[in-house]
Amino acid sequence: MNESPTDTSASSSADGLSDRFTGTLRPFLKFQGDEPLTPGSNLRTLGLDSMQAIELLFAIKDTFEVTLPEEAMNDTTFATAGNLWQEVRQALTAQHTGAATDPAGA
Repeated sequence: MNESPTDTSASSSADGLSDRFTGTLRPFLKFQGDEPLTPGSNLRTLGLDSMQAIELLFAIKDTFEVTLPEEAMNDTTFATAGNLWQEVRQALTAQHTGAATDPAGA
């Protein structure tokens, strides 16, 4: 099955995080090891620093074809895997909804 960038439900694991999201995130977490990522996984504790967070944003953009809004660029967003995934999902939903309802975008 092909996943579109706006299909946030496809290949979701039982914990609610997308498999594509965890696959994108995992390379930036040098202390993660083989443990599963959960929504409560603390990204800083797992090794995500500010420089890697910038690289992660580019990876998210490439993987999901979405850019997070400027107001999402804060410590709370990058505190846990669940917080970051929530922002990605919201950006995907906004992009999908905006494209469908914005007559200027046609």
